[in-house]
Amino acid sequence: MSEIEHSVAKSSTVAPAGDGAGRPGRLKKTIVMVGMMGAGKTAVGRALAARLGVPFLDSDHEIEEAANMTIPEIFARDGEAFFRKKEAQVIARLLVDARGVLSTGGGAFLSAENRKTISDKGVSVWLNADLPVLWGRVRHRDTRPLLKTPDPKATLRDLYEQRVPFYAEADLAVVSDAQVSVEGMVDRVLAALATRPDVLEPEE
Repeated sequence: MSEIEHSVAKSSTVAPAGDGAGRPGRLKKTIVMVGMMGAGKTAVGRALAARLGVPFLDSDHEIEEAANMTIPEIFARDGEAFFRKKEAQVIARLLVDARGVLSTGGGAFLSAENRKTISDKGVSVWLNADLPVLWGRVRHRDTRPLLKTPDPKATLRDLYEQRVPFYAEADLAVVSDAQVSVEGMVDRVLAALATRPDVLEPEE
């Protein structure tokens, strides 16, 4: 299991912010991690927040806390349309409440409303992992309601093909592969953010 796979598998979704010593810059807008399930949004987002000394939030975790139910339970009881409505409300609230790093569910960026909200209030960073990498990370987990099908690999491929054109609209894209560590991914994200001084202001 790679470092990213190990980190993705952790149950904790909130990491303590650092003290800011030696941090790469001052965050001016919330960084929103988008991409497919298994791309490493939570693991990389948590490590990025620690590096920047800012809060880390996970929209799925916030939805589960508010509903007192897991995402699979919400899907089973209320359906995907209900979940997507709540997801949009939570993302909009989190973008207003605090500047930090926000990890979103794989389907969140498909919504035009969410894309506009994220663009207006923050910056979207697409963790672009190819299909073999994604399948290697999610194949042994049973917490993905959209993959509870007779052929989950084919389902993942279909989702990938449907969603990539939407992810490509993100403000920044960073390649996520099987060789790089979580901290290496943070370095890549920070390099991408260096092109956006409106988001991350370099420390003097």
